[in-house]
Amino acid sequence: MNPMRTGLSTLGIVIGVAALVAVLAVGDGVERYARQQIERTTDLQAVVLTPQTSHLMDGLLVPDTAFPKFTASDPAALRTAVPGVADASLHLSGTGLVTTPGGPPPRAALVSGIAPGISVGPSLLAGRFITAADARDSAAVAVLSHRLALELAAGAAASSLVGDTVYVQARPRLVVGILAERPGETELGLTVPFGGAVTAMVPVAMPRAPVLVVHAGRVEDVAVVKAGVERWLDARFGAWRGRLAIGTRENRVSQAQQGILIFKLLMGAITGISLLVGGIGIMNVLLASVAERTREIGVRKATGASDRDILVQFLAESVAITAAGSAVGTALGLAGAFGVTGLMRAKTQAVVFAAFTPGTLVLAAGAAIFVGMAFGIYPALRAARLSPVDAIRYE
Repeated sequence: MNPMRTGLSTLGIVIGVAALVAVLAVGDGVERYARQQIERTTDLQAVVLTPQTSHLMDGLLVPDTAFPKFTASDPAALRTAVPGVADASLHLSGTGLVTTPGGPPPRAALVSGIAPGISVGPSLLAGRFITAADARDSAAVAVLSHRLALELAAGAAASSLVGDTVYVQARPRLVVGILAERPGETELGLTVPFGGAVTAMVPVAMPRAPVLVVHAGRVEDVAVVKAGVERWLDARFGAWRGRLAIGTRENRVSQAQQGILIFKLLMGAITGISLLVGGIGIMNVLLASVAERTREIGVRKATGASDRDILVQFLAESVAITAAGSAVGTALGLAGAFGVTGLMRAKTQAVVFAAFTPGTLVLAAGAAIFVGMAFGIYPALRAARLSPVDAIRYE
């Protein structure tokens, strides 16, 4: 009977739901991007198991050769045994001298021996990273850091060394990859397969202790994964405490979790205001409708309609308005979310995409129904409580 007024009321819900869907989709996309950056560029999701190769006695560090020794099969066993583990790999670190035939003088580089897990490895400028097959076969290959590649290339492009041979501790190794440049990169680095890593390092008196690095699937899972790793160590080594250190970034993990939660709460508060405005518009339309249809309500009640029938009628109208607005708002919100993330990619070079999940759809529909019920209940109760005699006489 009043399409213009109802349409304007529905417009409030359309705007509110569109804002909700857009913020949720953009927020989920930004959160996904932030988690990818945390995983790729930080160690917040890492649980590091470091054998203790010495202990303090009478104020002096005394070498200890009884430390737990990890083997190449431990990463796969740990991934199977501990829920929440996304990746696990063995690392061995040392220093080695690197040179090229007829190139510049030898350079000292930090050598990292790695038995990679299932992850794709760090960002590369050219070539590939160390593979599980390389580690299994102890292949004579190497991946150079960007700065070391520049030093050895002697004026040529860093990527030009892919496919060339370098000598590490006087042993030849084929360069299969060059790492991408990192901001503030200062050290010269070299990555080799775990099996042959010792031969690429300067000999030392003490045996080198492999370090097992475990990555949780999410920042929130770090504490759970740490507890699971401790249980796995109990079964693997028995009395390992005091001979093995477990390191995590618990303080920084808590900060990351708090930041993600604050972001979600802020976005929810903003969209909640939009839905509140839309809900007030619906209540105004229904209150006006109750006033205009008072005589109709009286006739219905006089002919047998119960208070419940009247209540359901007006609540159904409220939910119908919000459902229609929710459908249109969801489509507009998705379009806006993809547009905003496209602008983000163009302006910031950040690979951010809107993330629309079934949970977003359910939340949008649920919010619309809740608003319709919450703001329609008062007009519906007011209509249901009208006296039929007074309602029929109403002009």
